Amino acid sequence: MKYVVNMIFVMMLLPLSASAALFSPTFEEGVHYQVITPQQPTVSGEKIEVLELFSYACSHCHRFEPYIERWLKNKAENVKFVRLPVIFREDWAVLAKAYYAAEALGVVEKIHNPLFNAIHAQKRKMNDEAAVMALFAEQGVSNADFKKVFNSFTVESKVRRARELTKRYGINSTPSIVVNGKYRVDGQMAGGINERFLQIVDFLASKP
Repeated sequence: MKYVVNMIFVMMLLPLSASAALFSPTFEEGVHYQVITPQQPTVSGEKIEVLELFSYACSHCHRFEPYIERWLKNKAENVKFVRLPVIFREDWAVLAKAYYAAEALGVVEKIHNPLFNAIHAQKRKMNDEAAVMALFAEQGVSNADFKKVFNSFTVESKVRRARELTKRYGINSTPSIVVNGKYRVDGQMAGGINERFLQIVDFLASKP
C-alpha cells in the first residue's frame, strides 16, 4: 500500500509528457518493424500515410479487419489510410481487380466486408470474374457498371502497380502495413497480436 501511495505521489510530480512516456510502448527496429530502403513515395500529400497491404484471400486479413475498423475511428487527423491488394499468387489477381473495380465505382465500403465474408464465412469461391460480378450485384452494382470497369485500363494499371509496390516494399506476408513509405510491420513482428500490430503502427506514425 505504501508503495502504491509513493508511486501516485511521484506521478503527480512528473510532467504530463514524462508520465505518459513511462507507459508508452517502445518498439525496436529489426524486431518490431523494418526500415524500407530506399524510402518509397506516398500518395497522402502532407499527411502521414498508413498503407495496409492485404488480400481478400488471406484469413489473417479477414480477422484483422475489425481491428482496422476500430483503429480508423480513432486515428490521428494527420494520418491518411490507404489499402493495397497484394498478389502473391495468380489466383489473387482477380481479387485485386475486385478491389480496384469497387474503388472505380465508389463502392469500396459496400463491397469490402461482404467480399471478405463471402470467402471466409460463406466459403464461396471468388476466383473468376463471374463470381465477383455476382457478389457486386448482391450489393446493388449492376452487371453493366461492373463490366465497364473490371477489365478497364485504369483497373489493370492499378493491379500492375500493386504488383510492383509489393516488391518495392519487400512484403512477404499479409496483412502488412507500411507507414509513410519508411517503415514496414507485419503480424509476425507484432507477435501475432492484432492490438500490438496497431500500437506499432501508431508508434511509427509518430516517428520523424
